Amino acid sequence: MESVSETQSLSIANEILSQIKCLDRAALMAWGAKNFLSLPESKEFQGGVRFNVNGLTHKGLVIIELRWLDDYTVSFISKSGELVKKVENVYCDMLVEIIDFIEGK
Repeated sequence: MESVSETQSLSIANEILSQIKCLDRAALMAWGAKNFLSLPESKEFQGGVRFNVNGLTHKGLVIIELRWLDDYTVSFISKSGELVKKVENVYCDMLVEIIDFIEGK
């Protein structure tokens, strides 16, 4: 049986993905997004989602974390595990635009 924190983590991850789909239904498919994983609560973040992408310019991980101030931090990690870019103070209506920009679209 799932704990309350696991249920909440999954709920936050699903909400982030829903926000992306609401902005652009084809975005996740266009980025080649797969291997979705909900992120647990931490001192700095309420939760989040991470997934692999195979885009035009970025191939690796995208990590979207919901901060306690109700905005997101979006990190792009290369396949070798290096931080490529980190964008803070992102709001839900900016998610697709930020990821598209990094993807080189």
